[in-house]
Amino acid sequence: MTLEPFGARLRRAMDERGPLCVGIDPHASLLAEWGLDDTVAGLERFSRTVVEALADRVAVLKPQSAFFERFGSRGVAVLERSVEEARAAGALVVMDAKRGDIGSTMAAYAESFLRKDAPLFSDALTVSPYLGYGSLSPAVALARESGAGLFVLALTSNPEGGEVQHAVRADGRSVGATMLAHLAAENTGEEPLGSFGAVVGATLGDLSTYDLDINGPILAPGIGAQGATPADLPHVFGAAVRNVVPNVSRGVLRHGPDVVALRDHAERFAQQVRAAVEAA
Repeated sequence: MTLEPFGARLRRAMDERGPLCVGIDPHASLLAEWGLDDTVAGLERFSRTVVEALADRVAVLKPQSAFFERFGSRGVAVLERSVEEARAAGALVVMDAKRGDIGSTMAAYAESFLRKDAPLFSDALTVSPYLGYGSLSPAVALARESGAGLFVLALTSNPEGGEVQHAVRADGRSVGATMLAHLAAENTGEEPLGSFGAVVGATLGDLSTYDLDINGPILAPGIGAQGATPADLPHVFGAAVRNVVPNVSRGVLRHGPDVVALRDHAERFAQQVRAAVEAA
């Protein structure tokens, strides 16, 4: 069965459940805060608890692949189960793996996460375009075929990102702006929302010099522990704010392992984001 395009599914999920993405980031310090050992058993308890608490109510869950991969094959098996259970409960899953390569290697990365019968099939995948946007072509093609989406690193919030993303090309346009233009082209004519999104940090301040109207979603990390608040979103993203998917991780996860507390804080963030967007 062919999936409805990711952009349409995401728009509906955000409208129904609230515009929020919660990360699943089981790093060692957070496991310790939960009173869990830094082992596969601790990893599984953490991940299952987050999925149980949130997958039936938030629009998007975003597992960070690296925190599962560090445990080897058993950690990847936990990730597979987490993805399957989260999607079964109704959440869209964005795999945060930031893959980027060329040719057959990029195609293999795409098949790992975007082929419909793959054990790690996810609704969308984060990718890095810094071997040239064209290097992502295998992932773009497979995402279209599978009804999945991509989130392309465009303007990230880490300080080091600027040395690449703000670099100016011969045509006078920055590298980050070029990535946004590529995504706008991918999403041309798509309704109600294109499936090819950008990753743009919510902590970057005024981005009015960039054209964020890509007719696609904008995954915005930085809400909560990194310092950005839902109230900042209209200032940062301007007219594109309705298509922003704010990501919060520690701001929700630090309230575990209490399932009720996880739900309460996720709902609080979702309500604050909805209020900020509606007031914009």
